[in-house]
Amino acid sequence: MQNSKSSKDQRARWHAELKLDYQLKSKKTCLAKKSQKGPLTVQRPFYPEGDICHSYILHPPGGVVGGDILDIDINAAASAHCLITTPGATKFYRSKSDLESNQILRINVEKDAVVEWLPQQNIFFTGACSQLNTEINIQPGGKFIGWEMHCFGRPANNEGFDQGSIKSCTQININGELRLVEQLNTDGNSLAQSPCGLRNKAMQASLIAAPFCYKQKQKLEQLLLGYPHKDLIGMTLVDEVLVIRVLGDHIEPILENFISLWSQLRTDWLQRPACAPRIWDT
Repeated sequence: MQNSKSSKDQRARWHAELKLDYQLKSKKTCLAKKSQKGPLTVQRPFYPEGDICHSYILHPPGGVVGGDILDIDINAAASAHCLITTPGATKFYRSKSDLESNQILRINVEKDAVVEWLPQQNIFFTGACSQLNTEINIQPGGKFIGWEMHCFGRPANNEGFDQGSIKSCTQININGELRLVEQLNTDGNSLAQSPCGLRNKAMQASLIAAPFCYKQKQKLEQLLLGYPHKDLIGMTLVDEVLVIRVLGDHIEPILENFISLWSQLRTDWLQRPACAPRIWDT
């Protein structure tokens, strides 16, 4: 009987893999190669800007449970430019056992390539046990803009995150050198009330741009000074890595602010007008 239950539990877990390879062909970035395993896929590419490839990653089950693994590998070949987002939030549900769910993301930005990684937020239900590992490798001339938005519990339902554990680690490598390690580790509500933690906020978010130069920082600072909400927000620029961090209670103002910052980065840093994925309007 025990063996039957173990076999059933094993079948219920997903190990999903998605590998995307973007290449520049005839002055247009194409999704040249795609391989997938399990419930991870990508929609047909969109070209609202003509030459930049917009992609939407889909996870049909709609949520992640204990034992699930999401493994995403993205490569932008020399001079390619891709923008990748998701149509909705990724939900990490309560783990019914000691099994941990994992999300692994690797992004390789080759010479003179650009990757914009702009997913919707992660929502961690109380009782979730999850680990997220992100590694960004940027080669000479490459540029990366990305964000992570984490919601702990469901504040709209007055539900906090008082059980479970979340471990998150983001590494940024530029020209083979480790420049940033961004970590978050919480067990139940141990981090929530800490002055160096979430400070009783439900949302934690980071926007990263690299490699970034100082002369383009001033306009971003002006945007932050004009931020009308009560969220805690700050910006650092160390070792060519720009990080904007936010603690808040609701996703809407954070996302609104991040889109404004991204739009400014696009204009001043990438020399391209902002072109928001149309899925954001649905």
